[in-house]
Amino acid sequence: MQQNTDFEVRSLDAICVNESHLEHKWYHDLKYLIVGILFGIVFVKAEVVSWFRIQEMFRLQSFHMYGIIGSAVVVGMISVWLIKKFNIKTIYGEKIEFHPKKFNKGQIYGGLIFGLGWAITGACPGPLFAQIGTGATVIVVTLLSAIAGTWVYGYFREKLPH
Repeated sequence: MQQNTDFEVRSLDAICVNESHLEHKWYHDLKYLIVGILFGIVFVKAEVVSWFRIQEMFRLQSFHMYGIIGSAVVVGMISVWLIKKFNIKTIYGEKIEFHPKKFNKGQIYGGLIFGLGWAITGACPGPLFAQIGTGATVIVVTLLSAIAGTWVYGYFREKLPH
């Protein structure tokens, strides 16, 4: 049986291996609240949180959501390339490191379960709160289900193959 290094074991967890160790006052995090609210407004205006748009995507009836997701992937790729090429640091001067992840067939199963849940509920974790904010209060059931699913995974994590 192969022994994994501490880093390899930790990289399987849902923690950020680049987490900051800086300490800030409580009001320092208000910027994240503001950005989150703005992000939610953009999601609503772009119809990313629209159940009908999500259903169109899964029924292959519209390019709208594929265009948004594809644009995000391209922006992410360019951003990572720029960070690596110019050795860009965080706003506080901390180094940004990228670590390779090993492929795991569980990623396929997880992606299929995630996609199925997304197709059935018309909601993925990103816009859940924006959907609730627009008055689609039935999404609270999806939010509670996501929390329960996360708890169940955490409870059984040690028994699952990784």
